Amino acid sequence: MAQLFGFTIQKALKDQGPREKTFTDPTSDDGAIEIAGGGFFSSILDTDGREKSDLDLIRRYRDISMQAECDAAIEDIVNEGIVSNLNDIPVNIDLHNLPYPEKIKRRIRAEFSEVLRLLNFGEKGHDIFRRWYIDGRIYYHKIIDSKDPKKGLLQLRHIDPTKMRKVKETQKDPDPKNYGIEMVTKVDEYFIYNDRGFSTASGSGNNQGIRIALDSVVYVPSGLLDHNSGRVVSYLHKAIKPVNQLRMIEDAIVIYRISRAPERRIFYIDVGNLPKIKAEQYLKDVMNRYRNKLVYDATTGEIRDDRNHMSMLEDFWLPRREGGRGTEITTLPGGSNLGEIDDIVYFQRKLYRSLNVPISRLESENGFNLGRATEITRDELKFTKFVQRIRKKFTPLFTDLLRTNLLLKGIISPEDWPRMQEHIQYDFMEDGHFAELKDAELLNDRIQTLDSIQSYIGTFYSKEYVLRKVLNMTDAEIKEMRDQIAKELDTDPMDGGISIPDGGDGITRYPQDGDGGIIPPEQMPDYEDPEQDGVPDDAVKFGNKGDNS
Repeated sequence: MAQLFGFTIQKALKDQGPREKTFTDPTSDDGAIEIAGGGFFSSILDTDGREKSDLDLIRRYRDISMQAECDAAIEDIVNEGIVSNLNDIPVNIDLHNLPYPEKIKRRIRAEFSEVLRLLNFGEKGHDIFRRWYIDGRIYYHKIIDSKDPKKGLLQLRHIDPTKMRKVKETQKDPDPKNYGIEMVTKVDEYFIYNDRGFSTASGSGNNQGIRIALDSVVYVPSGLLDHNSGRVVSYLHKAIKPVNQLRMIEDAIVIYRISRAPERRIFYIDVGNLPKIKAEQYLKDVMNRYRNKLVYDATTGEIRDDRNHMSMLEDFWLPRREGGRGTEITTLPGGSNLGEIDDIVYFQRKLYRSLNVPISRLESENGFNLGRATEITRDELKFTKFVQRIRKKFTPLFTDLLRTNLLLKGIISPEDWPRMQEHIQYDFMEDGHFAELKDAELLNDRIQTLDSIQSYIGTFYSKEYVLRKVLNMTDAEIKEMRDQIAKELDTDPMDGGISIPDGGDGITRYPQDGDGGIIPPEQMPDYEDPEQDGVPDDAVKFGNKGDNS
């Protein structure tokens, strides 16, 4: 294959073993164009107009995103996905599960911060996420110093998705051992860039462009694939029809309101015994003196006076022959259902459902009610899970850029990356105020549950069970908490330590005596079977059998 523009990170392993033969092409989950390789000349031939359809789809996505209701729903999704404030960055890298030394982890965190700086994610994170959500894909060109690649990435430049395509070139050769069945022998992937875009019909030279190496471009698709056409679609794909229907209904209602709101006039003009031609001329002369021409422009929503078109407020002019009641002017009543907007509300709700946004967020007149955890609606829960899923689909942007920097700077080797990648996670920042309220409510519920079973700890429940099941603490949190308690026990209370009476362990509370002191465990009464004749259960429980009289 011809030399590609850009750089390629070669694997250090020279001997990777023979490639297993297969008759199926690799799955294109990223919407890459599959072409047949081989031959003296190779080019992209668009035989089904697919490239043009991709361009039309992206332009349509951008167009419907400007609809007011659709824009409000998109803002709800983007604001939930990317949360930022004045102090913290929107996303952090989580390396707790990475089985590598702490020195390597510090280098990885530093390179991740460099990636966020190159993207200017602290300031532009909302715009980047919104652009990826609307277009359904995002491209960035990686710029490095070709003379000194160890400097890593120097700059990232966004590429319009209408000018870039990913291509997967598959070469097949017949296998004589399997009755001549064509087997996949080679798969090459690269990008095609055309500054004019891929908008022309199939077979034209505009479908050709610069071939760019795979490692020189970061490509993040939406993860949604139309399996019938093989195209990557945006999350707005389901909203195309509801938005168009909503626009049509709104324009139709405006036209209907303007045309039916006024009481239009009906002119009965007495033309006497005039011939038809003269009667029509006489009728037109009267019309030109009294007619009212107003036209509604659906593009701008304005009403203008236009005498070159038939208007919606056209008066009715009807000739009347001699022998009738003569010239007469009456009125046609206006519409009676001008205040109904149920059809608009229906399509607005349909639009929000197509974007997986809760319907409750559409009602602007309803105030925000945080509520309790038990009051969270099912729609809000589904919306939270949906936002978490699209965050996962967006994180390959960070992973690809981080991989490039780590490999170029020699921090890791190419063969280490596949094992390392599966342990790298990303922690997106949540809305601080509401996240704190939610955590405080959960902690309060756990403390109340702990108070309820306090007297049963050591009898029916162990402290280990309470820590794990009631307080929902992990092994690391349990160990950290015990270390902190042990440290505070050895510290003077005036210096921040804690004072625990004799018999207490700092975790379990024991019953108190009459003076308010803690009863040590060794002085606690033994638990006895309460099923004894004539003895109250409480007395048996505390070892005071008393008398039965």
